[in-house]
Amino acid sequence: MAATTESVKADAAEAPLLNKRNLFLGISIYLVFYAWVRWYEGVFGWSAGLDSFAPEFETYWMNFLYIEFVLEVSTAGILWGYIWKSRDRKVMSITPREELRRHFTHWIWLCCYATAIYFGASYFTEQDGTWHQTIVRDTDFTPSHIIEFYLSYPIYIITGGASLLYAKTRLPTYQQGLSLQYMVSVVGPFMILPNVGLNEWGHTFWFMEELFVAPLHYGFVFFGWAALGALGVLNIEVQAIAKLLKKDLA
Repeated sequence: MAATTESVKADAAEAPLLNKRNLFLGISIYLVFYAWVRWYEGVFGWSAGLDSFAPEFETYWMNFLYIEFVLEVSTAGILWGYIWKSRDRKVMSITPREELRRHFTHWIWLCCYATAIYFGASYFTEQDGTWHQTIVRDTDFTPSHIIEFYLSYPIYIITGGASLLYAKTRLPTYQQGLSLQYMVSVVGPFMILPNVGLNEWGHTFWFMEELFVAPLHYGFVFFGWAALGALGVLNIEVQAIAKLLKKDLA
């Protein structure tokens, strides 16, 4: 038994600090999924998404919306619940090498969050602007909104929440209170989703499909730029890793 324990410790010590497979796999999941979403949007956005009163709209878009809601709530509950349930209750006692390995795993989460933020707050948001400058909508639930507001935004919210939970439950660096930088970088972009409600309410009173510089849209810009708080998180990470590299990681 002693030999087995020593073997496990030796394997852990020799394991690479950065799991490149998980890094590439995590980012690839977003890329492949959003490639499929873009294909779906390109095919059914024009053939079934122009008239919200058509039966095809209910089939291809409203059902898509309902499925999104169920999967997103389920994914958030399962993923966040698992990260919290499996938290390290002796996180302050881990070895320097294990702490360094967890920091690199945390960076994988941050890379996934950056990827999700790009698609949600940049790609599909810009695409939605193009859609509204081309098509006059007859409902708040346009194909571009169903993809942008109710799919891509919740996905980056779920990813950012998972990243924050991982750091809080597994890294000694984040055990003292809540990191302001992290809260800004995660809660700020999250607030774009409630801002959607204000946006849709405003559009019921004012026609501004092509006026994306209107004050009604300022909230999207303000909360979107809050994602730059991730630079503060990277600063924390660099300082923590620099301290660990000075220790004996053997």
